[in-house]
Amino acid sequence: MTEIVCRPLTAKRWPDLEKLFGANGACSGWWCMWFRLSQREFDARKYEPNRHAFRELCMAGRPLGVIAYEGRKPVGWCAVAPRCDYPRLAGSRLFKPIDDRPAWSVTCFFVARDARRGGITAALLEGAVDYARRKGARVIEGYPIDPGKKKDVMSMAAFHGLVSVFEEGGFATVAKPSAGRRYVRLELN
Repeated sequence: MTEIVCRPLTAKRWPDLEKLFGANGACSGWWCMWFRLSQREFDARKYEPNRHAFRELCMAGRPLGVIAYEGRKPVGWCAVAPRCDYPRLAGSRLFKPIDDRPAWSVTCFFVARDARRGGITAALLEGAVDYARRKGARVIEGYPIDPGKKKDVMSMAAFHGLVSVFEEGGFATVAKPSAGRRYVRLELN
C-alpha cells in the first residue's frame, strides 16, 4: 500500500474533491453541506446547489477539511472547520457546546469505496488535527458513533466517524448524549 498523505482542500485541489465525491456529491448530493445548513435548506439544495455552495466556500479560501491521497489518487475526505462555521451544531440538542471555548469540529468522513477498511479514516483524522492545529485551533471536537458490539457498520452511518478511531487519535469522551453517540474532544498544544 502506498503511503497516505492528507492535504487541505484548496481551490487548486477542488478537482480532486469532485473526482472523489463523483457526480452525486458523495452521499446523495450532500457535498459536505449538511452541518452548514438547516434541514429545510439542505433538503431544498441537494446536488448541484450544494456543490456550488461548497465550491464557493473553497474558492474563498475557507477552512473546510482535508483530502487523503494514495499516491496522486484522492481516496478520502474529512471535514474540519471552526465549530461556528456549522450552524446545525449550534441548534443541536445532542451536541451543545460544553463550554465557551472556541473549538474546531470534525463533522464527517468520506472514503472511496475501493479504499475502505484500509486505515484511511485514521489517517484523515490525523490530517484534520494537524490542519486545525496549523490554523490555530486549541480544541478539536468530534461527534462519532459507537457501534458497541456490532462489527459491521453501514458506511452511511459511519460518516461521523467511529469512537474507536477518535480514541486511537487521542480524543477523550466528554459526553454520551444518546445511545450509540459520543461527544469527544482533543486539547491541542
